[in-house]
Amino acid sequence: MLIRLSGGRVIDPANGRDGIGDIWIRDDRIVEPAAGETPDMVYDVTGKIVMAGAIDIHSHIAGGNVNTARLLLPENHRAHVARPAATPLSTAGWSTFETGCRYAAMGYTTVIEPAVPPHLALHSHLELADIPIIDKGTLSVLGNDDFLLSLIRDGAGPAAIADYVGATLNASKGIGVKCINAGAAMAFKHNVRSFNLDDVVPAYNLSSRAIVEALQQAVMDLGIPHPLHLHTNNLGIGGNVETALATIAAARGKPLHLAHLQFYSYGKEGKRGFSSAAAELAEAVNANANVTVDVGQVMFRQTVTISMDVLRQFNAMGTASPKKSVIYDGDANGGGIVPFNYRSNNFYNAVQWASGLELFLLINDPMRVFFSTDHPNGAPYTTYPDLFALIMSREARASWLADLPQAAVEMTTLPSLTREYSFYDIAMMTRVAPSKLLGLRDRGHLSPGALADVAIYHDDPDRAAMFRFAHLVFKDGDLVIRDGRVTHYRFGRALKVSPTYDSAIDRRLSTYYDDVYGISPDLFKVPVEALGRENPFGEVACGR
Repeated sequence: MLIRLSGGRVIDPANGRDGIGDIWIRDDRIVEPAAGETPDMVYDVTGKIVMAGAIDIHSHIAGGNVNTARLLLPENHRAHVARPAATPLSTAGWSTFETGCRYAAMGYTTVIEPAVPPHLALHSHLELADIPIIDKGTLSVLGNDDFLLSLIRDGAGPAAIADYVGATLNASKGIGVKCINAGAAMAFKHNVRSFNLDDVVPAYNLSSRAIVEALQQAVMDLGIPHPLHLHTNNLGIGGNVETALATIAAARGKPLHLAHLQFYSYGKEGKRGFSSAAAELAEAVNANANVTVDVGQVMFRQTVTISMDVLRQFNAMGTASPKKSVIYDGDANGGGIVPFNYRSNNFYNAVQWASGLELFLLINDPMRVFFSTDHPNGAPYTTYPDLFALIMSREARASWLADLPQAAVEMTTLPSLTREYSFYDIAMMTRVAPSKLLGLRDRGHLSPGALADVAIYHDDPDRAAMFRFAHLVFKDGDLVIRDGRVTHYRFGRALKVSPTYDSAIDRRLSTYYDDVYGISPDLFKVPVEALGRENPFGEVACGR
């Protein structure tokens, strides 16, 4: 089918484009203007904003922690009410199915689940397969697993570590590697309750720094497009900006992605010993071109924190609201689910909210700062439209600031910041930059040959309303959203890398699993046929 999107304001930073024009779609791809051909469908989008489909690199949408949170808080998710007749059945429940619909309604067409333990990858992929419309991907979590720590401790060398990482990604069908508080979950098993960058994991004599460096090098050696995705030490603690700064310095110019940076942007100024250090941290990011970040913005509302940083979640149980939580320890990371209510009248929450916005506004390059709330940790992804409005309008920020405790506002630089993101900046941050970071050459732009993932918005002065419900969304050339409502259900693919590695590591893994567990590591592989979808995976090329 040949489709013409006519007369919209096309914002496509990958091609330096911001102006009135047409977009042509043939089947599932963007194509050159079809001279002399009559399109099968014409959509007049005059006065509308036309962008590529948005990409979210960090949102917890599937897996064990997500489902445990649903069980812990049935009152806060919609699956506890009757399933509506208009929603197709899904074996994983309404909440899973609704995820794809809500994302697509906002113009998102690709979302990455950033924390999947390799041993639980099959379950996560089964759940992702039940999320409609959008493409997905997973980051495989390493950094607290005995096999890896033993390799590093015993001096196996970079090649063996890269082979292990490659074998893990091939088995778990991940798009990249996530490391969560490297070594801390293993230290937690030895009753350690705090863990810094240079603290040592008992029984392994390894620091968090050494584990991160080993994984960072392995990702580079395998040619995986997405750099190591790091959740570093001391999340959420006053003064932890020093840890973030030390981590940036420790990268020594090598590519590194720091997750939910807002949660590491705290100083110790003021009588409460808690202040925003976002300005100092943004300066460090600006000065280190090898570093990319996503923000993890806090928004004021009830949510739930979910994390495989079991040490941090254990220490946070006292702040649970409502007063219930789940902490579990297990192989490698374990996990914790702690509900939390961010309140605008709370000094600490107000500083957190402001520090995230400071990072957005003070990091200069939209290609290196990524849009996230660390769903659901800072806020649900459904708050994205309100956050777009805040970074696009100084006036909107001032309105919110007026309702915050003055003592908290004084601990930030936010009132002095005048920067306002443009549509072009938004498109860079949510389209072009994530496609580049993840190695997704076929999306994030509107070049001929790109996937026909297109989002079209009303140019509404109320930016939150504008981004909450897209006017039209096309996924692979299919019209899936009209004015925020699903018009057509389809299922996307899970994106993965398949790095090459020396298969000798497979024999070592077989021996290890037999000795430790009495089973084969093949039990943890994700077989294509298990997912029940035709062509369920899309391949992302590695550089090696």
